[in-house]
Amino acid sequence: MGDVVHATAAVTDIRRQMPDAEIDWLVEAPYAAIPQMHPAVARVLPMAWRKWRSQLFQRATWKAMGDLRRDLRRGSYDVVLDLQGLIKSALWARQTGAPIAGYDEQSAREPQASWFYKIKANVPRDLQAVERCRRLAAATLGYPMPDDAPDFGLRTPAPSWRPRSAYAVLIPNASRREKLWPERYWIAVGKRLKDVGWTPLVLWGRPEEQSQAESIAAGCEGDVPPFLRVGEMAAVLAGAKTVVGLDTGFTHLAAAIGRPTLGIYCDHEPGLAGITGPGRVASIGGRGIVPSRNDVMALLEKQLAQ
Repeated sequence: MGDVVHATAAVTDIRRQMPDAEIDWLVEAPYAAIPQMHPAVARVLPMAWRKWRSQLFQRATWKAMGDLRRDLRRGSYDVVLDLQGLIKSALWARQTGAPIAGYDEQSAREPQASWFYKIKANVPRDLQAVERCRRLAAATLGYPMPDDAPDFGLRTPAPSWRPRSAYAVLIPNASRREKLWPERYWIAVGKRLKDVGWTPLVLWGRPEEQSQAESIAAGCEGDVPPFLRVGEMAAVLAGAKTVVGLDTGFTHLAAAIGRPTLGIYCDHEPGLAGITGPGRVASIGGRGIVPSRNDVMALLEKQLAQ
C-alpha cells in the first residue's frame, strides 16, 4: 500500500505538466481505493495477483488474467510507466502492448525488470521513495522535475463511520513481526493523547489484529472501529487530530492526506521511505533500531506543541 501512496504524487505532477494526458492505473485490488481518490486518474484497473499466484492451476484464474490482459490491450496506451521497478510489474505492463518506461538496470529495485523497458532513466536508489517516483515520471515523460513539495492530490470520501468526539489514531499493526512496537508503549501513547482530550482510536485490518487493538484500547480508554475497507479507513484518517503508526501503508496514507503523522520504524530505514506529507510529519527509528518509549513520547510532545 505504501508504494501506491507514494506514486500518487507523480500522478499530480503528470497532470500539471501534461494537462491533456488521460491516466489509468493498474493496481492490486485491495488498494484500488487509493488511486480512485485521485481526480487525475480516469480509470482504475484492479488486479488480484496475490490471489492468482496461489491458484495458478485453476481455470478461473487464467480466465481472470485473460480478461484483464484484454482490458489492458483495449487501452491503446501511448506509454506505460512502471513506478515499482519489479519483474512482476514489468510483466504486467508488457501485457498492454505499449512502450514501457521505467528505471534502468542500476536503479530498478529488481534490475532484471529494466530488460522490459523501452524508455529508461537512472534515478538513484538512495532517494526517498516519493522523490524517486516523481523523478522517474519527469525523466521518462520529458518534463522538468518540479521543485515544489510533493502533492499527493488525494480526495477522501465521506466517512461511513467515525467516533462522536475528537479522536487521534493509533496504527499498531504491520505486515511483519519485525516492524512491531511493544504494546505497553502504545498504551502510553494512547494515554497521553487521552490527556489532550482526544479519544485514541486503535485501527486494525486482519482478524488476528483485532484482539491486540482491543487490548491497547482497553489500556488507554480508547475505541476500536469495526472492520473498515481502505476507502473507509482513509475517511477516518482524514478526520483524525493526529496519527501515530508503524511503517505501514495506512500511516503513509494519513500523511499523504495532510494529517499530522508520526511514523515508528523498527525494521526499515526511514530515509528511503520516511513519512512524507503536507502536514506535520516525523519518522523515528530504523533497521534494527526499536525506538524507546521516551524517544517517541518526546517526539510526540514536540508535534503536539506545534
